[in-house]
Amino acid sequence: MLERARTQIGPYCRACEVCNGRACKNKIPGPGAKGLGVTAIRNYEAWQHILLNMDTIYETGSIDTGTELFGRRFAMPVFAGPVGAVNLHYGDAYTDLTYNQTLVEACAQYGVAAFTGDGVDPKVVQAAAEAIKAAGGIGVPTIKPWAAETVVEKIKLVKEAGAFAAAMDIDAAGLPFLKGCNPPAGSKSVPELREIIRESGLPFIVKGIITVKGARKAVEAGASAIVVSNHGGRVLDQCPATAEVLPEIVEAIKGSGVKILVDGGIRSGIDVFKALALGADGVLIARPFVVSVYGGGKEGVKLYLDKIRAELEDTMSMCGAKRISEISREMVRIG
Repeated sequence: MLERARTQIGPYCRACEVCNGRACKNKIPGPGAKGLGVTAIRNYEAWQHILLNMDTIYETGSIDTGTELFGRRFAMPVFAGPVGAVNLHYGDAYTDLTYNQTLVEACAQYGVAAFTGDGVDPKVVQAAAEAIKAAGGIGVPTIKPWAAETVVEKIKLVKEAGAFAAAMDIDAAGLPFLKGCNPPAGSKSVPELREIIRESGLPFIVKGIITVKGARKAVEAGASAIVVSNHGGRVLDQCPATAEVLPEIVEAIKGSGVKILVDGGIRSGIDVFKALALGADGVLIARPFVVSVYGGGKEGVKLYLDKIRAELEDTMSMCGAKRISEISREMVRIG
């Protein structure tokens, strides 16, 4: 899959065996991070500093990676993250429309869900909504923080698709193409975000939370879930890694009922286990899914998900957790 991806993908992404941010660094266009390009690298490396506590003294039994989110059952707590402008950043073998269609269908068939991206072209969300509808609502359209009327138009498409949840990547306020919009797009106040969530009528996920303060604002606005995320380092240089801030955010909104997802440098089932042990309810992975689609289409997506699931199962069995709910903080240590 990786070998084929290198023949299909554009000049910016190297389809590395391990997507750690080093080869692309700050290449934009491309999958690089903003400024010095260090935030994506920091995201990846932070997970490597968390170590596993092995424990095989427990009653043996089968391993179950299944989880639930908003009343839906999934094969594991792993979701494909939203990616936009794939033809610009990764090459013209796919467009946003064909990429989202491939990803949504493949993930739904596997038993997980894909978050779909958004873009300047209104057809992107429209096509994503159609793909999600065809997949029985298994997908999460992710809307950029446009002006209010544009958000309302896109939310209408989301509801018509029967999506089980909707999302907004609030940190996309830092993307250049949003800064020149008229009417203005960008950051949202708590009342503005609350109105968007109310308008959606769906479990709503706010993506792009990197501080305790931001998490509390999202809770106040009525979010059903947050994604601890720095947009892969693509909107602000020199952010803390998501793994570094996850524990304090988990502690701050404990008991609120708001689900906590996390992304940023998660590349293996071992990384997934670490995130869950630190208190996350699930994870998003983005860049590797692009390589999977470019390298193998739906089959590539399945191959990558098989890899993640096998690694997660193995880690759970070696650390004494037979169910996702049994993964706990004591099963990892910060190195």
